[in-house]
Amino acid sequence: MLERFSFEKAYPSKVPMIGRSLQQEKDPFRPKEEGEEVLGPEFPYLSAIGALMYLANCTRLDIAFAVNLLARYSSEPTKRHWKDIKDILRYLQGTKDLGLFYRKNQDLSMVGYADAVYLSDPHTAKSQTGYVFLCGGTTVS
Repeated sequence: MLERFSFEKAYPSKVPMIGRSLQQEKDPFRPKEEGEEVLGPEFPYLSAIGALMYLANCTRLDIAFAVNLLARYSSEPTKRHWKDIKDILRYLQGTKDLGLFYRKNQDLSMVGYADAVYLSDPHTAKSQTGYVFLCGGTTVS
């Protein structure tokens, strides 16, 4: 996928997305603003979202939140949103040697954690919840 989007030699990143701000005007993941130009067909935004969604759902759970956040803007992506897609691709470049590891004869007990944040999206005033389930110390959901 990195070759498909010409990111096989990109500068690697250690985080899949930058931090969000609860102030609407400072949030880098805000919707398209009035006067802001929508990306044209020369930017493969939808192709990138589709490819990243496959990774997020099947093999790279660590990018799921960032990809789902950017998928919200598929109908009117801007250059700001494209920059965030490139940040995820740089993260994949920097972490392509990581994976899920299961050892033979290890304790496969299941552990789950959940968290919630009140008013985490300043644009819709909605709260968010999240969870992670580990099997033998490796994330499975």
